[in-house]
Amino acid sequence: MANESPTQKALVPVTVIALVVVAALGAHWTRGGNGVANAANGVSHAAPAAQLVRASAPAAVATSGAALPDFRAIARDNRDAIVSINTLGRRGGQGQMEGVPEEFQEFLRRFGQGQPNPRPSQGLGSGFIISTDGTILTNAHVVKDADTITVTLADRRQLTAEVIGADERTDVAVIKVEADDLQPVQLGDSDVMEVGEWVLAIGSPFGLSYTATQGIVSATARSLPNEAFVPFIQTDAAVNPGNSGGPLFNAQGEVIGINSQILSRTGGYIGLSFAIPIKTAMQVADQLKDKGFVERGWLGVLIQPVTRDLAENFDLDRPIGALVAQVSPDSPAERAGLQPGDVILTFNGAEVEESPQLPAMVSAMAPGTEVELEVLRDGSRKTIDLTIGTLEEERSAQRGPIKRQSADRLDLRVADLSDDEREQLGVDEGGVVVTDAGSGPAARAGIRPGDVILQVNRQNVADADGFKDLVDDLDDDDSALLLVKRGEGALFLIVEDLG
Repeated sequence: MANESPTQKALVPVTVIALVVVAALGAHWTRGGNGVANAANGVSHAAPAAQLVRASAPAAVATSGAALPDFRAIARDNRDAIVSINTLGRRGGQGQMEGVPEEFQEFLRRFGQGQPNPRPSQGLGSGFIISTDGTILTNAHVVKDADTITVTLADRRQLTAEVIGADERTDVAVIKVEADDLQPVQLGDSDVMEVGEWVLAIGSPFGLSYTATQGIVSATARSLPNEAFVPFIQTDAAVNPGNSGGPLFNAQGEVIGINSQILSRTGGYIGLSFAIPIKTAMQVADQLKDKGFVERGWLGVLIQPVTRDLAENFDLDRPIGALVAQVSPDSPAERAGLQPGDVILTFNGAEVEESPQLPAMVSAMAPGTEVELEVLRDGSRKTIDLTIGTLEEERSAQRGPIKRQSADRLDLRVADLSDDEREQLGVDEGGVVVTDAGSGPAARAGIRPGDVILQVNRQNVADADGFKDLVDDLDDDDSALLLVKRGEGALFLIVEDLG
């Protein structure tokens, strides 16, 4: 954001990213707008997960004579359910080979020289436990590109977490730690939140664990640029880098949102923070746990806002609804008879006050769901029945849960290959990708991050778990013969001194 003018603002995910070499607290990126037209597509799931209720729910907020909230009980009763999340990964690109002419660098990469050497990076965020088996909700951007994820509990235990699934479109991730009898939060109903209600945000801003800040709901169902699938809860609770993934509580001690973004000129809090409604988050989380990816509903229209001039032209008493600018061929909208020029006024019984609300409404419906639309066409209101479709390309863009394993004897960290990585690397089945080569025997043998290990001692590697089993079976006196795919070629490497 170095080229921003003083008046420009940016939507900033509130995680902390710090390069190991140079700390960069508050590093941020901007999600720009996409004009007046948006594709009305949404996340699908029939219903959110059932509320997870603790044995004893926290007491409601008490009020003093001045009618100010007292959040002490909520902060005290939820301490064990909120976690800090630290990540370690590698970010960066190909890098240049010093002293080698540019025209020869690609040639050398193809034969195993000058491989990418991403810089190690650390990240910090927050999360909260939603079930006693160690399932945790956080933001997708908190765990993105992480090779290792460490969760710190209230009792200072540090546990390694596995990513069950992450959805970047809604910025929701589900991770899990191996522990028993953990305390979950109590989930509330984000649909009933009203402007003016008190809320409490808890997280680890700038690494300051278990920090509580309070405010009010400033707006509900807030649409943000390029964030078509989430009807955000806007608050004025202080949220800063490191708060990402932490819970937003209502006055009854129930989680009604996941703190996700702030609107800021500088990357710090200025009074505008945004949380993902817990209903939306759980719809996504349920699919990630069940399938490892998210199916999204598809309407198949391009929409634009109804301005005051357009409202007068369509004989509306005020600007309302979503104006259909284009109908996609062979889409649910076309099959139902929607036409360009239709103004969608209601979707399945809910009023469409502004056009950006429609994609989030569609996202709450499962593909195959029958819905009813009320549209204004040629000055008359018309009811249209429509079956929600599936946005097929979304499925292929998602990855299931990526298992990561450490092989301490080799000082390697490896991960399963995603479908996209298999396609790019030309690996049809099996194999694991090296995410961190460390400095042990494997690194001394020449293993590098980005290498794909296909065999250990001529035995095929099925996945990360299988690789760990093969390594564990090696004797201390043995050497390991690894078949490694690197770039477009492959080579055998012998790893010695395993003991």
